[in-house]
Amino acid sequence: MKGTEALLKMLEDRGTDTIFGYPGGSVIPIYDELLDSSVRHILVRHEQCAAHMADGYARAKNMPGVCLATSGPGTTNLVTGIATAYADSVPLIALTGQVAAGSLGLGAFQEVDAYSLLMPITKHSYRVLDVSRLPHAVSEAWEICRMGRKGPVHIDLPVDQINSEIDEEILKEEYGVKPLTEDLSGINEAVKWIRESKRPVILVGGGAMDASEEVMRFAKLTGAPVETTLMGMGAVPSSYGMNLGPLGLHGRMCAITATREADLIISIGSRFSDRTYSAHDRMECRDAKVIHIDIDPTEFGKHGHPCVNILSDAKKALTRLICALGNRIPDISGWKQTVLSYKERCTCRTDSDSVPVSPRRVMKELGEIIDDGTIVTTDVGQNQMWAMHYLKIEKPRQFISSGTFGTMGFGLPSAIGAKAALPDKNVITVTGDGGFQMVIQELSTSVTEDLPVTVVLLNNGVLGMVRQMQKHYRGKRYSGVDLGNKTDFVTVAKGFGAVGVRIDKPSELRDAIKEAAGSGRTTVIEIKTDAEADILPMLPADPSIPIIKDGCCF
Repeated sequence: MKGTEALLKMLEDRGTDTIFGYPGGSVIPIYDELLDSSVRHILVRHEQCAAHMADGYARAKNMPGVCLATSGPGTTNLVTGIATAYADSVPLIALTGQVAAGSLGLGAFQEVDAYSLLMPITKHSYRVLDVSRLPHAVSEAWEICRMGRKGPVHIDLPVDQINSEIDEEILKEEYGVKPLTEDLSGINEAVKWIRESKRPVILVGGGAMDASEEVMRFAKLTGAPVETTLMGMGAVPSSYGMNLGPLGLHGRMCAITATREADLIISIGSRFSDRTYSAHDRMECRDAKVIHIDIDPTEFGKHGHPCVNILSDAKKALTRLICALGNRIPDISGWKQTVLSYKERCTCRTDSDSVPVSPRRVMKELGEIIDDGTIVTTDVGQNQMWAMHYLKIEKPRQFISSGTFGTMGFGLPSAIGAKAALPDKNVITVTGDGGFQMVIQELSTSVTEDLPVTVVLLNNGVLGMVRQMQKHYRGKRYSGVDLGNKTDFVTVAKGFGAVGVRIDKPSELRDAIKEAAGSGRTTVIEIKTDAEADILPMLPADPSIPIIKDGCCF
């Protein structure tokens, strides 16, 4: 069979049902083969969004997403989306077309060294210079992107090779990937530290998403308060009484305060990134110990505390830890009451009837719509942080957002990808007018491909997060943040064949969101919000500068 047929067959055999892509000269043979394949192709309007859609698909479905682009500019347009997936440990297969193998290095039309270009932002990169190596590349890429710390893998496909004949028998050969090492030798020391602890906290990151049941068993066994990272949202239900909510740059003060006073931090799948665990968090808990469970040893040691490192996936490590702890758990009832009092004091009003509409009120009304059949994606900026603070997320993989890379424009395409993965789910994206305009053309993809999503658009006419930083740290010297507030998003939505609704009053919110979510049509709900509304607290990078708080913080 031809290499193109072999490629699609191998992906089909592994469960791939959707590819997000955009055609071009070097991948026309693949597109021709797609006509006879069971794999659905989603034609995006920009290649960056092909990667974001594959990302949303992967996070929602917990299996690798696949994106496809032609050589040259098609490949370079994928870069931001692949880097986003790499930063957030999302399993992805990125397929790129390439000029003929004999033309490499000669400056052929639309030639780019995709192999070298994508290597720093993928777990591995392959270039198929001989079609007989295609099965090896696909088989290993599929395993590598899912094993250990998940992430994207790239396969570069010279057009002459994928157009060549391949012996079908070699597709059946097995290609092994070296198993990952693990080290659970710290379990006994971790048990000792837990039993000695008077003020433990559990920090849950994205690496715990596949171990939510074990996380909850461990949390209930120890009774320790739980905090999450942005990526960890949903691993512990928001409704769980001891869940203090998100830690980090814009985290809840109850979580930040509990961390400062803790004598033991039990981290499960969290990287202690600068946005989650800053100098402010370390100020008063320098003597705290850390039990760090992670699948990636390169993440150990970033926090600067005495530590026990357990190199393992979260499910296996927690199962061992729970078994080793048994029923000998210390009484920390006093500590629990203390942190619960912090949580009670960290309550914000969300029922404001102000005009322009308060973003908190938007999240309150949106929260009334969210159920187990709903997936929420977000863009990046203030809209993302309001969603993180105020939405009640109860299930793993129910909340999808760009974390480490902070990619504006992620919200809409990731929502479309999630809808393609789980078409029976109701998918809502929370975005701002800045990020939305980076990818607004994908409304056409959503409508044309019958992948309806609801866009909750917070339109304040500015780049809100940058403006907020200029407001508080640059003496209100606003530069490059005014979007003009002239775009008529309702008309634009209708132009793409979607539904457009404008909200000016808080009382109109709930009915509009509910109607859109149940309509089966792509709908943009434009909500006029106040450019002066800040998402607080905000922790400056310099610990000598006080945390900026509002009336909800203590």
